[in-house]
Amino acid sequence: MGDRVLDDLLCFDLYSISRTITGLYRPVLEPAGLTYPQFLVLVTLTRVGPSPIGEIGRATRLDHGTLTPLLRRLAERGLLSLDRSPTDARSVVASLTAHGEALRPVLHDAECRIRDSLGMSEVEVRRLQDTLHRLADHLDTVRA
Repeated sequence: MGDRVLDDLLCFDLYSISRTITGLYRPVLEPAGLTYPQFLVLVTLTRVGPSPIGEIGRATRLDHGTLTPLLRRLAERGLLSLDRSPTDARSVVASLTAHGEALRPVLHDAECRIRDSLGMSEVEVRRLQDTLHRLADHLDTVRA
């Protein structure tokens, strides 16, 4: 049996690449005690600032059942705070703490290492991202 038995399955290509890329983050994130989904949340908060949980979920594409316990763990570690919105008591806003802000260099290092590991030019990376964004947007409309 050849190594490329599933090459005709786009789903397998996407799954395989996703696992590989996520695994590349591990050596940078594990020493900081972070998982890849936690990395996504922290990067989101460093880029947009304090945010309601729903907005973080949309940005990271993490469902509520995954996101809520993840945010609680990050809050328990002192990396972010979870507070009721002053304008909507039903909404909880996540904000980075000083300890969370201190992880910015780790987050940046993770992004740089992955970019360097891809073996693609900046133009190729952007083209791939554009294609993946269009696919994700399309699939969002199909699922809705």
